[in-house]
Amino acid sequence: MPHAALSAMAASTSGSGTLPSIESAIDRVFEPITSALSSVIFFSVSIGGASFPLIVGWLVLAGLIFTVYFGFIQLRGFKLALETVRGKFSRNSDPGEVTHFQALTSAVSGTVGLGNIAGVAVAVTLGGPGATFWMIVAGLLGMCTKFAECTLGVKYREVHEDGTVTGGPFRYLSVAFSRIKISAIGTVLTAVFAVAIFFFGVAGGNMFQANQTFAQVRNVTGGAEGPLGSATAAFVFGIVLAVLVGLVILGGISSIGRVTSRLVPAMAIIYIVACLIVILGNAGQIPGAVQEIVTGAFQPEGVAGGVLGALIIGFQRAAFSNEAGVGSAAIAHSAVKTRRPVSEGFVALLEPFIDTVIICTMTALTIVIARPQSWLDARAEVAATGSNSADGVVLTSDAFADVISWFPIVLAIAVVLFAFSTLITWSYYSEKAWCHFFGRSRASVLAFRVIYCVFTVIGTVLTFGQVLNLADAMLFVCALVNIIGLYILAPVVKKELQEYLRDRRSGKLAEEAREPVA
Repeated sequence: MPHAALSAMAASTSGSGTLPSIESAIDRVFEPITSALSSVIFFSVSIGGASFPLIVGWLVLAGLIFTVYFGFIQLRGFKLALETVRGKFSRNSDPGEVTHFQALTSAVSGTVGLGNIAGVAVAVTLGGPGATFWMIVAGLLGMCTKFAECTLGVKYREVHEDGTVTGGPFRYLSVAFSRIKISAIGTVLTAVFAVAIFFFGVAGGNMFQANQTFAQVRNVTGGAEGPLGSATAAFVFGIVLAVLVGLVILGGISSIGRVTSRLVPAMAIIYIVACLIVILGNAGQIPGAVQEIVTGAFQPEGVAGGVLGALIIGFQRAAFSNEAGVGSAAIAHSAVKTRRPVSEGFVALLEPFIDTVIICTMTALTIVIARPQSWLDARAEVAATGSNSADGVVLTSDAFADVISWFPIVLAIAVVLFAFSTLITWSYYSEKAWCHFFGRSRASVLAFRVIYCVFTVIGTVLTFGQVLNLADAMLFVCALVNIIGLYILAPVVKKELQEYLRDRRSGKLAEEAREPVA
C-alpha cells in the first residue's frame, strides 16, 4: 500500500522542498482536523509494552472471522482462483468492462507501492525479522476478507446502459443496512465512505505518489544538485507525469485495465528478480535468515513488547499494505466481465497473496539476508531507544547496493513503476466517489479527470505532511464502515460460494464457458 503512516517518508524524500510557505500554511489549516481524526482512527492501546492500533485489530479480526466462516477458502480455493483468473470459466459475452486478469492487476496496482519497499524495511527494523512471519500470517487472513468484499462488489453492482459499471461499497453498503432495517444510516455511511475514498485518492493515491515518483527520479539523477534539483524541473516533471496519467485514465477502467495488465506483471518481475539476485548472491545466508524470521516471531530480540511487539508490527504492515477490508479493491473488481459474483471473489483473494505474501516478504528477505550496515545500525538504535530514525527506502536500497553498486537504480525504477500504477488505479476509485455525488455525465467525469491531473502536478511540486496524515486516517474510516457491511452480508457470500462450488463439481461452470457467444 502506498500510504498508512508513510507521510513521514514523504517529508524525508520530498519532491522538491519548494514553496515552504504554501506547504506550511496548508498544513496549519489541516493540522487540527488531522490530529482529531487520527487520534480516533489510530487509537492505540498498550499490550505487553507494545502499542497496538485498534484499527489493525479490526482488520485482522475480520480476516480471521471470515477465514473460519468460509472454511479457509483462501487455501482450499487457491487452485480454483488461478483457474478463474486465467479465464477458464469466462466468456467474452459476460457483462462487465474488464477481464478477470485485468481486474486483478488494476486492484493490485492500487495496493503495491512504496509500503512494500520502505514500509516493510521499517517493519523488520522495529519488529525484527520475526515481523515478517506475522506479516505473512496477516496477509493470508486478508485473502479471505478480499474474497468477501469483492464477491459483494460484483453481486450488487449496477451495469449501466453504456456498459460501464458502478460497484463496490457504493452499492453493497446500502443493501447491507437495508437488510437490518436502517436504510438511512446506510445512506449516510455510504456517503462517508465516498468522501473518505475521494480524499485519499486525491492526496495519498495521487499527490503522494507523484511526489515519490519525482523524488526517486531526482535521486538517481544527482539529487538536489542534479538536473532535476530545481522547482522548475519539478513542475515540468509534474506536467509530463500528469499527461501520462491523463492518457491512461481518459479511457476509464478499460484503459486502466489494459495498462495495468502489462505494467503490474512487468514491475513485479523486475522487483522480484532484483530481490532474488540479492538473495541468491548471499545464498549461504538463506537458511540462517529463514530461521531468524521463524524464531524471531516467537523469541524476538531488541523489540519493544517482545513477541507481541513483533506480531503487532507484522500485522500492522500487512493490514496497511494489502487494504483487505478497506473496500477499495471491490470498486475495481466490480467492473469484471462475469455472471458469477463469487468468481471474482476467488480472483481477489490472490491480491494479498501477491502484495503481502510475495512482494512484502521478498523485501524483508532481501534486507534480512543482505544485512546492510544501515539496517544493523537502525536495529541497534531500536534496541537502545525503542525508536527508528532510518529511512525505509534507504535501508532497502542499501540491501541492493551490497550486491551490485548500481542496483539502487533498479530499485528506483521499481518505485517509479509502483507509484505510477497506484496513481492510475486510485484515479478510478476516486472517480467513482466523485460520481456518487456529482453524477456520471460526460462533463462530470471529464471535470474530475482534469482535476485529478492538476493535483498530480501539485503533488510533484509540494509536500503536504498534514494532508497526507489526514488521507491515511480517511482511508481507514473506509475500513470501519466497510467491514460492518461485510459482516451483515456474509451469508450472501456463503450462499454464492456454495452454489459456485456445487456447479464446478457438477461440470456446469465448464458447460457455461463453452456456450456460444451471443
